Amino acid sequence: MDSLLKEIRSCNLCKDLPLGANPVLRASVNSKIMVIGQAPGTKVHHSGIPWNDQSGKNLRSWLGVSDEQFYNPELFGIVPMGFCYPGKGRSGDLPPREECAPQWHQQIWDKMPNIELTLLIGSYAQNYYLKNKKKTLTETVQNFEEYLPDYFVLPHPSPRNRLWMKKNDWFEDAVVPILKEKVHTILSDAL
Repeated sequence: MDSLLKEIRSCNLCKDLPLGANPVLRASVNSKIMVIGQAPGTKVHHSGIPWNDQSGKNLRSWLGVSDEQFYNPELFGIVPMGFCYPGKGRSGDLPPREECAPQWHQQIWDKMPNIELTLLIGSYAQNYYLKNKKKTLTETVQNFEEYLPDYFVLPHPSPRNRLWMKKNDWFEDAVVPILKEKVHTILSDAL
């Protein structure tokens, strides 16, 4: 795993990006929960720490975990769809680059035999991994139980999704408690 992570971190498939290539991920052969999101934002690009922004704070709150737990690669593998900041678009960051997941994801999976749950955060991860995804992200998240026990589907925890969260208050009332319980059970067994 160490040599693969070193190879990924030195990847320059996306060297033409506005801020250059800076692959951000964390993983261990012992990771229990895989977090697959979109791509790093500018803050994460500069810090090199995945989910080191408000989206990450929201995600850790949904999971009911501390920063120490979340950033422990023995517990959480953090592998985005695109490893580098993709640049700015008209209404936010551009989509993750399409080269990363096909190039690296299977190689990472092959070295992570202890994953008990994979969090698919946002439509890019869900489109890539789910064969029976619903028409919309909302429908997919509403039907999250169909994807268990392997996948837990989530909206992106970005502050930009406040409107979605407000319109879909069932998510925090009905889905988040189940998510917290599953994560707690896996982490309890890991300790």
